[in-house]
Amino acid sequence: MAKIEKTNDEWKKLLSAEQYYVTREHGTEPPFKGPHQEEERSGDFNCVCCGNKLFRTDAKFDSGTGWPSYFQPASPDAVLEHKDRSMLIFVRTEIRCADCDAHLGHVFDDGPEPTGLRYCMNGHALDFKPD
Repeated sequence: MAKIEKTNDEWKKLLSAEQYYVTREHGTEPPFKGPHQEEERSGDFNCVCCGNKLFRTDAKFDSGTGWPSYFQPASPDAVLEHKDRSMLIFVRTEIRCADCDAHLGHVFDDGPEPTGLRYCMNGHALDFKPD
């Protein structure tokens, strides 16, 4: 599938100011302030920009960090990893939507089994669709 590309003006028309800041400007919402932190219904967490299925409720866990966290994506090809050197002290692994390159958050190696990973996502980058 071809990468979904839009101009900044097109994205601004489709997204709220918070969604645009997080997904297109690589921003981070304040902890405990974004949507989906408490969502426990069964369903899919999709990319707010393009609808790509990113995570499932059954991979969600309470990390205590203030952001929705998951131990694995919905499928291996749902997200892409990029090196994030914006924090000069260390390199983090940024997670982006595989279909439209929306910034979603970061992945860390302090998550629960079975993967040991914590996909720490911005709630404003996600759109929840219950089953």
